Amino acid sequence: MSLGYLLNTYPAPSGTFIRNEIEALEARGLEVRRLAVRRFAGQLVDQADRAEQDKTHYLLDGNGAQMVLAGLWHALTHPLDFARALPAWYGLLREAGGGVVRHSAYLVQAAYLTQLAERDGITHIHSHFSNNAPAVAMLSHRMGGPSFSFTAHGPDEFVDAPKLSFAAKIADAAFVIAISGYCRELLSGLAANRTDAKKIHIARCGLDLDKFDPAPPVASHNQTLVCVGRLCPQKGQVHIPAAVAALRPRFPDLKVILVGDGESRALIEAEIEKYGVGDAVHLHGWADNGTVRELIAKSRALLLPSYAEGLPVVIMEAFALGRPVISTTIAGIPELVDEQCGWLIAPGDHEQLVASIRSALTASPERLAEMGQEGRARIERQHDRRLLAQTLETLFRQNGA
Repeated sequence: MSLGYLLNTYPAPSGTFIRNEIEALEARGLEVRRLAVRRFAGQLVDQADRAEQDKTHYLLDGNGAQMVLAGLWHALTHPLDFARALPAWYGLLREAGGGVVRHSAYLVQAAYLTQLAERDGITHIHSHFSNNAPAVAMLSHRMGGPSFSFTAHGPDEFVDAPKLSFAAKIADAAFVIAISGYCRELLSGLAANRTDAKKIHIARCGLDLDKFDPAPPVASHNQTLVCVGRLCPQKGQVHIPAAVAALRPRFPDLKVILVGDGESRALIEAEIEKYGVGDAVHLHGWADNGTVRELIAKSRALLLPSYAEGLPVVIMEAFALGRPVISTTIAGIPELVDEQCGWLIAPGDHEQLVASIRSALTASPERLAEMGQEGRARIERQHDRRLLAQTLETLFRQNGA
């Protein structure tokens, strides 16, 4: 079996779970060819990501002329195959509400992918997220290329669901992966019929647990929380300075470290200045995976006050390290987090955010240890990457990959 993993952008700082998945499949003896439409635009801080970039074949970066030639060549040498892709191409264009140039690029990328798969013996393409990558894989399949499947995560892809031709992608796919029960329900509602909905399977993101030894118990004086993720409106970090300001009279040593960067940085900095908590809320910037693990291990708890998520991998990482989590009652998060291992709040609710942080700061070391052990047990049962790879390999083989 020779698989191609086709991503829009790969590797990326927020895409460690995809690398975990690929490595776990390779550990089972599967051959995986890394393919991506384009490179990550920023700097890769993790050495493993930089190594992955060297292994990845990029369809567009510096390859535009070859894309066009591939499309023309396929149309001339395989006219019937090329023509079979055109109705699906038009359906993508219509559902998206326009974008002829962008969708024409999908078509030539699909022709190139079809030729690349034939040359390299790739028998199946798998993509993550429901955007352009599975669209290209679907068009390639229509052109006579390999079968394909994709993993849906959310939340952005479901916000744009009417424009992403979910029904067509699910119908043409060999199978579809949902990362949570919540995600599967959404996908099932987007399928054209019950038969297509039966193609949707849950396969939860996995960690390399060998890299996540449980951290030492939390010291009673530790008042540090860590928040990891892109600085953006969906993550809700903008509410953290106000919560810290409300709690500082009682907890003068409270600190929150924000790991990541993004478009909300200036707004968060303004809130930090507004509430006078510059010595308590620290913007760390992006960090490599080892540093993220170290920061979580040294914290009291993970804080993630998000408005929109799929099921954040960083929650799994915190649990794997034995740290409880403060997060929100959205999407798949309640499938993993509850009062036994953390605190759940309504997104944007200042009073609940303050109360949950207060509870984490006043919990005894023994209680925090119990919550951390429960979180770790859940990750071992559901989010070990070896279990994910076993599930995926079974689906690949059952579907003739």
